[in-house]
This record gives sequence, C-alpha cells and structure tokens, in this order.
Amino acid sequence: MPSRNLSHLPSSFAMYPKVLANSFKKKNLSALPNLTLTLNATSIDRKHLAAYNTVCGFTQSDVLPATYLHMLVMPLQMALMVEEDFPFPMLGLVHIANKITQYRPVNACEKVNITCRFGDLKPHDKGQQFALLADVYVGNELIWSEETIYLYRQATAKSEAKPEAEKPKAATPVFNALWLIPADIGRRYAKVSGDSNPIHLYNTTAKLFGFPRAIAHGMWTKAKCLSMYEGRLPNAFVLDVQFKLPVLLPAKVGFQSTVNSKVETHFAVFDAKSGKPHVAGMIKSL
Repeated sequence: MPSRNLSHLPSSFAMYPKVLANSFKKKNLSALPNLTLTLNATSIDRKHLAAYNTVCGFTQSDVLPATYLHMLVMPLQMALMVEEDFPFPMLGLVHIANKITQYRPVNACEKVNITCRFGDLKPHDKGQQFALLADVYVGNELIWSEETIYLYRQATAKSEAKPEAEKPKAATPVFNALWLIPADIGRRYAKVSGDSNPIHLYNTTAKLFGFPRAIAHGMWTKAKCLSMYEGRLPNAFVLDVQFKLPVLLPAKVGFQSTVNSKVETHFAVFDAKSGKPHVAGMIKSL
C-alpha cells in the first residue's frame, strides 16, 4: 500500500474548505483510496491534554485517557477523507461505531508514531459503511489502535446488509448516573478536538443538516463514559461503542453500567425521559 509521511499534524480547521468542496462534488467511485498516512515522533501537548480532560470529565494526569489519542488520529482521518478519490461526501457521513484498543497506558512524556489508513468497505442496510484504521506506536511497540466506522446513507437492498449482532443480555447494574449535558458542550469539545462540524455547534447550523438542535459529538460521549471508570480500568483493554440516536443539546441522559463477567463490562447512555438509546458500549480486559 502506498504511504505518505507527514511532517506535522494536519490542521482540521484548515481542511474544512476542502471538506465542503468535496461534499458537493458528484463522484462515481466505488473503492476507498489505497493510501497510508504516517506521522512520526509526535509529542503530546500537556495544555491540550489538560483541556481535553476538563471538557470530557477526566481528572488531570500525565497518563492519557484511552480516548485521547483519537485527538491525534482524527486529523489524519480527515486528511484521508479529503483525498480526491475518496468516494463519499464527508458532510453526509454518520459515525456509527468506534473501537479503541489500549495495549498499555501511555504517558504524556512519550513521543508517538501514528499510521492511518482505510479498512473495509461493506454494504449496510441503510447504505454503505467503511472503516478507518489507526495504529499508534512508541518506537516499534504498538501501544494503541482504533477502528472507526462511518455510514454513508443510500438506498440499497436489505438482502445485501450485514445482519446486526445480537444485543448483550442485561446483567446486574453496578451503578447508574444522570448527566445534565449543557447546550455548549459541542462548541467546547470542538475547540479542543478541532471537529467543528456545524451539526455540533449551534441549533441554527444543525438545522441546515436536518437536526432540530445541535448534537453532542459521539467521541465526547464515549470519553465521558470512559471517565466513569477512572481508577478501575486495567492497563490493557478494549473500549468498543456503537452510536445509536444522536444526543440533542441540552440533554438529560442516563448512564448505566453492568458487569457481565470478570473481564467484561457493558454500559449504555439513554434518554432519561424516553429511555431511547444513544450509546451502547463495552470494556473488555486483555
């Protein structure tokens, strides 16, 4: 697979004009770009880490939350998706799942090497889904990996769709919490993450894309879930989530955690009034 080495972390903000331009182009492509992006010897900005910890609900520490490295991976993902031969308009994509594997804790003093590439393109009952894959190394040691799944909505035969996995059976609740999510959390997370998709910023901009109000970032919600387990996480684990219905801001949501086995805990975020699901996830020890 062809590889392109980057000299610095791409600016998400600087790529937005290209995101907009590519979203309105008609494309007749049926394959994902065959390209790997690499970024070596990247340092962790401690001020940025502190800001991330604050907005996502983590305590301040030099040990990175497992979700933090997505902050460094996401600009590479965007850079892949603004390639001329990327087949889908970015503004039409729906983030449906994210799986992070932490092989060991990562300290802010460590420099990391990042690779990012496309994974499989598959049929979905609502269109087509594709994966973005990332690996993060310290030296030659693999310390973290991520699989991000996006959906491009389009008409397709249901017979082509991959059947949904069975939902895990309910177990005894460990604890429950009620979150009052403020209306500005999308803007606050956008400032830290660089993900300034207009659906997350204001009601007026979200309405342009069919949402009645601004919606929370899926990766903020995932990070907030992870923060509920601080101090109780193993050194190596998988953090896997599926994003369900969007969280309309401001929001009152419930968080529930259930221990399914010695190595596996399931959690969910749901609307506090209707019970409709927003996130379903799992933490599994390695």
